[in-house]
Amino acid sequence: MNGDWLICGRDGRLGVYHPTSDAVVCRAERLPDGGWTDPRRVGGEQTLHPVLGVGQGADGYAHLVAWRPAAHGAAELVHSTHFRAHLAALDWVPIGHPNKQGPRTGTPAVAVDAQGRAHVFVRNGGGGVSMAVQKEQGGWGPWKDLKGSGVQDGLAAITGESGLVELYAAVPGGILHWRQEKPGGDPVRTEALETPVRPGTLYALATSPERTTLFYTDDSGTLSAWRPGDPPAALLPAASSGPVTAVRCTLDGHGCTLLAQRTANDRVAFAAYPTELESAGAWWAESGPRLAEDAVVSLATDEYGRTVAAALSPSTGRLLLTRRKDEPGLALEAWREV
Repeated sequence: MNGDWLICGRDGRLGVYHPTSDAVVCRAERLPDGGWTDPRRVGGEQTLHPVLGVGQGADGYAHLVAWRPAAHGAAELVHSTHFRAHLAALDWVPIGHPNKQGPRTGTPAVAVDAQGRAHVFVRNGGGGVSMAVQKEQGGWGPWKDLKGSGVQDGLAAITGESGLVELYAAVPGGILHWRQEKPGGDPVRTEALETPVRPGTLYALATSPERTTLFYTDDSGTLSAWRPGDPPAALLPAASSGPVTAVRCTLDGHGCTLLAQRTANDRVAFAAYPTELESAGAWWAESGPRLAEDAVVSLATDEYGRTVAAALSPSTGRLLLTRRKDEPGLALEAWREV
């Protein structure tokens, strides 16, 4: 999966998405902070590959992108919009293939601009990045080659507080960055960072009105934060080899960034620090029970402004959830299975 698969919808209900062997399924709260629905198939009965990209717009709508099989062993990307997590999603609509036709080329990344248009990014067959953009009146524009070379899987797409879309991609020995210069424009390359980045560890977060922050792990196992235009800042040793997830929150009256990552001993670790002030330092604190081997972690903010953490095993569908308590510091409720 790519993107935040735990979301708070427009109606205040939390929802989760994940792929199975041939579909994408969703679960949702029946009421805010209430019981949950059983998992159900999203977008109709089409057969899908077990790959999913998720993005969410300012309107609260979820945009889902997956690969489905095509003729002669090829594949094509499809998109579905989910307006309410507890209701049925729209049927899957084909977006096509970044190289017109062929096999899967990478895991899609999704960002939604201020006008509610989904931007889908995927590594193409030439090793660069291609993009397709949803039209305001429906349908999709043509695939565009954003260039790049040696791009590795695990793109990080993000919409800044300005409503402009940005994209980060790992390449051997570095990270590439694209950013829209104006609403509706194509993202353009801004700069490249030379760093020994580990593929599959990128996560981007909007951290101020004009800036986004990319979190990544380098070859030494250090989790770092980078904002284009500045040098990267080392934060702390990564809790494991996978990516972090992050969310903005307020702790004791201070605007903070909360990080979560699965640990090497299969638990969840949390760390927080003042947003964009990496020099203040951060420390991991483990929480919760041991997780399944394939479990992944995501963070969100619920209808009441509380931070929510979820751990999900796609193979079993087991979903664990905790919320921050209404008290000083980063105190969490007991993890519960839902």
